[in-house]
Amino acid sequence: MPGHVGLENVDVWFQDEARFGQQNTTTRLWAERGTRPRVVKQQQFEYAYLFGSVCPAKGVGEAIVVPWVNKDIMISHLEQISKATERSRHAVVIMDGASWHSDDIGNEFNNVSIIKLPPYSPELNPIEQVWSWLRQHYLANQSFNDYNDIVSQVCRAWNGFLECSDRVTKMCSRDWIELIS
Repeated sequence: MPGHVGLENVDVWFQDEARFGQQNTTTRLWAERGTRPRVVKQQQFEYAYLFGSVCPAKGVGEAIVVPWVNKDIMISHLEQISKATERSRHAVVIMDGASWHSDDIGNEFNNVSIIKLPPYSPELNPIEQVWSWLRQHYLANQSFNDYNDIVSQVCRAWNGFLECSDRVTKMCSRDWIELIS
């Protein structure tokens, strides 16, 4: 992070990717006692990847849904975060060490810095809980017609999550990201 940026001007973002598709999650559901509702479990292999980021302090998020993962898409996602960051502020993006999270992905943005989490520590990234929430509240127990249907439903789920900024803040805030007291 540049030395001239004061902590009071820093926004902490959490970033990750998740795969959603036809090999979907099945979850429990409410049913009348004595019944056994059926849920479709698809056998096809269409997927979409959601690159998502949240800023708990502001209760906002940014995302991009794509058919695959690579460094160029990661840079496009960082560009979203850069544009969403107010002019006088600096974004610190906390992410895992995926291979497309190379050390140079943030070089072209002067208002974005990257901090990588230690290997095998998803519990430190609160956006992991967002993926569970999306599956549980929007995407589980569904079947998808094709890639476009997956994209549509994933976008609907992400937008549903972001509808309530309090939900973003409560689900993704952590005491250890408080920069000033």
